Amino acid sequence: MTGRVEERSLGRSGVRVPVIGMGTWRTFDVRGRDAETNAHEVVTAALAAGTRVFDTSPMYGEAERVLGRALEGRREDAFVATKVWTDDPGEGRAQMRRAIGSFGHIDLYQVHNLVAWRTQLGALEELRADGRVRLLGATHWQPSGYDELCAVMRSGRVDAIQIPYNPVEREVERRVLPLAAELALGVVVMRPFRDGYLVRRQPTEDELAPLREFGVRTWPGAAQVDPQRSALPRGDPRDVTRGERARERGSRSLAVVRSRGARARRAPRRALTLAVELSRGHRHAALWHRGRG
Repeated sequence: MTGRVEERSLGRSGVRVPVIGMGTWRTFDVRGRDAETNAHEVVTAALAAGTRVFDTSPMYGEAERVLGRALEGRREDAFVATKVWTDDPGEGRAQMRRAIGSFGHIDLYQVHNLVAWRTQLGALEELRADGRVRLLGATHWQPSGYDELCAVMRSGRVDAIQIPYNPVEREVERRVLPLAAELALGVVVMRPFRDGYLVRRQPTEDELAPLREFGVRTWPGAAQVDPQRSALPRGDPRDVTRGERARERGSRSLAVVRSRGARARRAPRRALTLAVELSRGHRHAALWHRGRG
């Protein structure tokens, strides 16, 4: 029996996915019976909790293979997102063959960090036409790639994107998220907790109090910055303006969050304030969050 996790449509595809997903970077890059048994148990626990979205990549070492084995006999219970990561066309097709071999079919196949995206999307489109891939996507992990990511989004060739988004890393609010809403693309969020930075110091109940009206009772919940539970792409276009105002009001808070030393001790309270501002003023938040942190 599986748990109950809120689900949303992954953009215009209409495919329903849980809002919480699970990444495999580092955690599934393992070898040996004990380590792989542990990965199998982690997948079992995730599925039991209702978290059935798994994101992986050939860039993550053994992760694709280990996840594939962990899903043997229950592949249809999962939504698998993986990536192609090479500028060599031949190697790209080899990566695709290995992924298909591990999973049978791919629910969301992404071009990792836009590496040779024109060539790789062509190969992925062939796999989609053959029924072995369901949806196509593109990812990037840093703002310097967002211009090109927007170009890929406008090409009409992808159904979803994957980007970093959290109370500290918010550059995607300027153009990427509004464009995703305009084009009705799904949004996958990496680093919702900024690689664990946002959860290393737990706030007190008093610090969490401003978010109770949104049903947020934990710091991880606050760090996800989506208490209104508004799924893309249904946001009102006016929300972008409100989100910009929230971003401006939160700029001082972000400076504190990014600081070091004694000033950094003030970060949780400031970030919570920012989370409240974002939740009230900006609805273009993630469709689901990867569990990688």
